[in-house]
Amino acid sequence: MPELPLSFRALVADSSGPDTQLTLQSLSVDSLGEGDVTVAVTWSSVNFKDALASHKDGKVARIDPIVPGIDLAGTIVDPGPSGLDVGTSVLVHGYDIGVAHHGGYSDYARVPAGWIVPMPSGLSERQAMTLGTAGFTAALSIIALEEHGLRRDAGPVLVTGATGGVGSVAVSILAARGYEVTAVTGKADAAEWLSSLGARDVVDRASLGDPSRPLQREKWAGAVDCVGGETLATVLASLRYGATVAASGNAGGASLSTTVFPFILRGVTLVGIDSVRCPIERRRQVWERLAEDLRPPALDNLATDEVDLAGLHLALARIRNGSNRGRTLVRLSQ
Repeated sequence: MPELPLSFRALVADSSGPDTQLTLQSLSVDSLGEGDVTVAVTWSSVNFKDALASHKDGKVARIDPIVPGIDLAGTIVDPGPSGLDVGTSVLVHGYDIGVAHHGGYSDYARVPAGWIVPMPSGLSERQAMTLGTAGFTAALSIIALEEHGLRRDAGPVLVTGATGGVGSVAVSILAARGYEVTAVTGKADAAEWLSSLGARDVVDRASLGDPSRPLQREKWAGAVDCVGGETLATVLASLRYGATVAASGNAGGASLSTTVFPFILRGVTLVGIDSVRCPIERRRQVWERLAEDLRPPALDNLATDEVDLAGLHLALARIRNGSNRGRTLVRLSQ
């Protein structure tokens, strides 16, 4: 078994004062919290939830101080009693990691064995974090749409928040599966990039319609909504008869003002997508599909930025203020 270092680097968010302080610190393995398995982290990623956990007003972190990072990939250096092998390539996301348990912004992480996903064949650790929590959420959304009857010839499928992590991966996967994808964004300069991911049409979010209208013209055969709020209300009002929307985000607000009409007059279905408490067996199955039939053909184009621990401050600020595009990877020292 490789010898673990006495100390290593981690980005720590400390909200004990009036403002959250983000600092690079030296930690020991004993400070990583409870868990069976110690992982040498090679890659992590930047998610909106990480930005919230790294800021006092985000009201997401449940321990203080915390090492943020809701996903990570790396190799096992100490399997504990788990029965796993040293050197096994793994990924971890969801559950309490980066929220109530120290996360991926660290050279080492210690987690319960029940959170471990063996790296699927055909995915590198970097590619796994290019997908990360966002890609997993996008895959869950698309699986939900197809389980509720979405077919390739049904008509256009809408993806809101398309320049974000979940949205951009969803655009790429849906297009590869033969769907006619309409991508929604508020960023005028993103159209060419979204088209390169497979979007057939790119529309401004202001053109979706009036969120106060209970029903609008039937447009969408299905939708992946990463925004919530008024955007989700507008999507619900403009879905075709029997269509489904898979909702996973609240960047546009946590409140939803709608009516019963889309549900009782058009048979619309609203499916909530949760990547946090997803059972581990289903989690592992979805990751196998992300390496196979749900693998985005534009996978390597989804990572638009790469930072190390020292560059995380700016990356977290960008995603918090909505100026990010695609996926930002975090490169660790291993």
